[in-house]
Amino acid sequence: MELSNNPRSRGHEEAPPVLLSDLTQVKNSSFSAAQQQGYSATIFLRRKDKLEKTQQKCIAIFALLCCFAVLLVLIFSSVDLWGDSEDGITEENCRTDCRIVLMETIPEDLKEHLNARPHLPLFVGFHALLDRAKHSVQVVSPVWNLRPLEEESTPTTGRQGQLLFQRLLTLKSRGVKLKIASSLTNSAEQKILATHSESISTLAFSPPFYIHPFPFVCYRPDAEVHLVNMTAFTRGGLHSSFWIVDRTHFYVGSADMDWRSFSKRKELGLMVYNCSCLALDLHRVFSFYWQLHERDYIPSIWSKRVTALYGRHQPLELQLNNTPAVAYVSSSPGLFCAKERTKDVDAIYHVMQSAKTFVFISVTDYLPLVSRRLRGTLVTRYWSPLDEMIREAVVLRGIKVRLLISFWKNTHPLTFNFVTSLQSLCMQLYNCSLEVRFFSHKEQNDDVQHGLNHNKYMLTDNALYIGNHNWVGNEFSDNGGVGLVVQMKNRGGKIMEQLKAAFERDWTSPYSKSLLGNQDRYDKYGHLH
Repeated sequence: MELSNNPRSRGHEEAPPVLLSDLTQVKNSSFSAAQQQGYSATIFLRRKDKLEKTQQKCIAIFALLCCFAVLLVLIFSSVDLWGDSEDGITEENCRTDCRIVLMETIPEDLKEHLNARPHLPLFVGFHALLDRAKHSVQVVSPVWNLRPLEEESTPTTGRQGQLLFQRLLTLKSRGVKLKIASSLTNSAEQKILATHSESISTLAFSPPFYIHPFPFVCYRPDAEVHLVNMTAFTRGGLHSSFWIVDRTHFYVGSADMDWRSFSKRKELGLMVYNCSCLALDLHRVFSFYWQLHERDYIPSIWSKRVTALYGRHQPLELQLNNTPAVAYVSSSPGLFCAKERTKDVDAIYHVMQSAKTFVFISVTDYLPLVSRRLRGTLVTRYWSPLDEMIREAVVLRGIKVRLLISFWKNTHPLTFNFVTSLQSLCMQLYNCSLEVRFFSHKEQNDDVQHGLNHNKYMLTDNALYIGNHNWVGNEFSDNGGVGLVVQMKNRGGKIMEQLKAAFERDWTSPYSKSLLGNQDRYDKYGHLH
């Protein structure tokens, strides 16, 4: 067999001839496929772009919803918008026909040398407030020490504080709610007041307690106590001292919930009865404290329930003991002043500016300085507001100023330098009168509180300011406090006359001593010459 050179003869089939029409068809189909792929890619890109835009919109909407939710949380966490009921008392139906009473505590051994008719004792005023309580008692005090230790007092001196504590224990049995705002974290008396009712077997060895008329049962009221963390806010303390009863009656003054305030210290305060408009405004300060419970920041958004109702630009018009007057509540520090609330420093300036003839000031301490601890170092600077107010009133307006300061073991040595500087203003000046005296009572048994003039008020010919602070820079910048401003529309008024008489009694008493020149101001026992 011959082998052929023809490829077919070698087992390979001959490829069919490729025609031009076939090449054209392949080219067209490839172009169509590519065109189809491009169209699909365009659709994909459009869908992808649309999806991305949709996702962006969803993210934006979600972010807005989150912001709105955060805003709602801030609003509802900043204050209790619905709060506790204000007992139906509003600005429209509150009372402005009020009665105001001056209350004092004067230790027994001071009375014989203070030649004036004594005013009602402060502990009597507090019992009168508790007698009127039907629904609620709200208390703010920098100190809770109504029950003295045996070595601290005699049965006579400590009795008033113990009785007041017992009255507070009985409030629950009368259906009266007791609320306490405080910056104290270790107060035994607050813990007792906040304890729920227990059996007598568990309380028999932990007096004092309130014995119920039914045998074998001992009740302790469950008062509500809210703690204000002043250290987190200003590194200060809550020095406010006031009571509110049924949002109708209230007290403002120098006395604390301390047994010494009713027997050993000289205190002064104002009880205001049937004055629900002003009491409602003071209640808003209490509500401000109440909402700070367990917080370490001041919320940026507050309810209208803590907004001030009245201030120095829009005071409350009322009748005080049938005498036309205007009044408002102030507060400090500035961080604690809710919307429209007047600062204490501004209230003092307003009262001093309204004076026509005289300004009388009675405070425990006077020191226009602010001290701060920075990186372990104590830094002190001059704090000018109150000092400048006095200088302006004396030199520029010819106002007669009398400044009565307590002298005691805690008096800062620089106090004498500042008051000497004040007195030097009137050297060789016509129609200039500035007098400074120190109220000093010989302390007994090294008790720095005994006979201390603890008053904190200012009086002019037509207005008064009574507050919780000494005139010390750190008091107003760091510590919580309130003040009450009352300005008479007409000259006179019984309360003004009583307060002026109380100041002049102290000013002219044997315990009031003028500042000497360059002589030694106190002896080796710490007593002022």
